[in-house]
Amino acid sequence: MSTRSMLAQSSNGALVKQIRFLGKAAHAGSLPQLGINALNAAMIAMNAIAAHRETFWEKDTIRIHPIITKGGDAVSVVPAEVRMETFVRGGSLEAILDANRKVDRCLRAGAMAIGAEVEIHTIPGYLPQRNDQRMARIFGENIEALFGPGEFHIGGHRTGSTDMGDLAHMMPVIHPYVVAAEGKAHGADWRINQPQHGYLTPAQVLAMTAIDLLHGDAAPAKEILAKFEPAMTKEAYLAFQRGLFKKERYAPAEA
Repeated sequence: MSTRSMLAQSSNGALVKQIRFLGKAAHAGSLPQLGINALNAAMIAMNAIAAHRETFWEKDTIRIHPIITKGGDAVSVVPAEVRMETFVRGGSLEAILDANRKVDRCLRAGAMAIGAEVEIHTIPGYLPQRNDQRMARIFGENIEALFGPGEFHIGGHRTGSTDMGDLAHMMPVIHPYVVAAEGKAHGADWRINQPQHGYLTPAQVLAMTAIDLLHGDAAPAKEILAKFEPAMTKEAYLAFQRGLFKKERYAPAEA
């Protein structure tokens, strides 16, 4: 659907994982049997994560996409340290936490299979986004006032993540987009192809929306606030996020 602006109904949240596999260096050509290959441990872990993909519910829109940021030190040396990073994304907190437990199991399994150690550092990312439909209607009316009927679209779930999701659990928010670019998001071919629309329209429409919310002694804003039901208090949010921080070092017992 080609429109000037759009708003997803929701989007994924995410956790961040920083991982370090630790093995033992040795000459990769003459004495590899004396080494412990941390890269092999990481590859087994990545394959184990991939094997879990069919275990996730489609409705949870789980996305796990690890990369290796350090694969070793020299081609002639059995890799003794390998670093990975990944996000664990999902459409609900429950789904993210479930997928995170599976990822941790896979990481420990890679270490166990090779006899390496693994450090797993879990860091809070973003909570799933929930857009307020009352605010969305006001924003959409302003888009259509500028560009005509049918130029604003609401719908669907986005599998990317945004820090606006954290605010959405405590206050009414929206995270709309104007359509002013072409190419693949995060791709080398992505570019703004409508500069005036891309740079000026967001500021103009946000200002119009703010005026509408403040009109009549801020009656529209007060109504939205009165009807909003937060998913978390500030205290519950902070406790949840702080509880996600975890650093584990797993060393398998000798077989």
